[in-house]
Amino acid sequence: MQIEYWWLLALPLFFALGWLAARIDIRQLLLESRALPTSYFKGLNFLLNEQPDKAIEAFIEVVKVNPQTIELHFALGSLFRRRGEIERAIRMHQNLVERDDLAQEQKLEALYELAQDYLKAGLLDRAEELFAKLKGTTYQESALKYLLGIYEQEKDWHKAIDTAQQLESVTGRSYQKEIANFYCEMASREIMESRPDAARPHLAQALAHHRLCVRANLLLGDLELALGNATAAIEAWKRVENQNPAYLALTAGRLLGAYQRLGRVDEGLNLLRGFLAKYPSLDILNVVFGCVLERQGAEAAYQLVRDEMRRMPTLLGLDKLLEAQLLDTPLPRRHDLELVKQLVHQHTRSLEMYRCDNCGFRARQFYWHCPACGEWETYAPRRTEEKELPA
Repeated sequence: MQIEYWWLLALPLFFALGWLAARIDIRQLLLESRALPTSYFKGLNFLLNEQPDKAIEAFIEVVKVNPQTIELHFALGSLFRRRGEIERAIRMHQNLVERDDLAQEQKLEALYELAQDYLKAGLLDRAEELFAKLKGTTYQESALKYLLGIYEQEKDWHKAIDTAQQLESVTGRSYQKEIANFYCEMASREIMESRPDAARPHLAQALAHHRLCVRANLLLGDLELALGNATAAIEAWKRVENQNPAYLALTAGRLLGAYQRLGRVDEGLNLLRGFLAKYPSLDILNVVFGCVLERQGAEAAYQLVRDEMRRMPTLLGLDKLLEAQLLDTPLPRRHDLELVKQLVHQHTRSLEMYRCDNCGFRARQFYWHCPACGEWETYAPRRTEEKELPA
């Protein structure tokens, strides 16, 4: 193997260049550290010793002494907002917005932070104004998401639809489910204010944007029933089976009520029994149980629940089974059975809730819009215990 002698000459040169670069870096570091006020290092020391309040005061001193520390301004403003000191955060970011020496990107960042401050303070009109100014900038996607949240909070569904459509074009993600729910919100308002003719177009738009929008057919059935069109209401609710059979649990009581209006209770009961056989559900079982008990007696109701318990054993089902058995139990033994039912019922209270698939928030009421995380259609129409059953 031949040795290239010129390498022997180059090695010392490389070492010398490396030493020189290190010296330059160290010298630059020393110059920068000397330029920083002592308060900056005090603040760092307080942070390391887990004394955030003292650290903040030290950093504020740095900002007063050296107004050019832009990044520290941003950091302090965000910290104030997280701590709930919104007025201090607003002042910090407002000062940045008003400065003439900021680069364009820093000015946009200051606007974005100030908009979040206003939002946290509940000043929705000011937040909306600033987020709107960020359209067409690097902050556009985040600004549109915040605007969508503001319009949902204000129940300004027309603006919410427009913003969701803008988000679709910016992100490439579908917002059809959300848009359909916005139309349903408008339809609900019209129905509540007894304007069915104004509600219909909104429901048609909801289904046009999202053909699997169960909520639109539920509302359409409610609207038809309110107008006395029980047959049309039943047809609307039956369409839910083709959209998502799990939501038939929400239609069971509605369907039975409509059939009762038409004097065709047995037909409605047979329909619900068919749903129960194909799509086991505690809510459907509860409706069918009440109807069977009323029309066929305690023994038939007991047989119904017992068969369902064999197919889908749950504590909620057991609670219903004990209720059925109590109806046909002689008085001397009824007291003991009531004690057992009471004990089971206490354990089932946490199991009969609905749970958000996105954030886990639980509620006894079914929500289309989660009150905790703000997502749409994240509540499965099944009780907690049903969701935890093995498939």
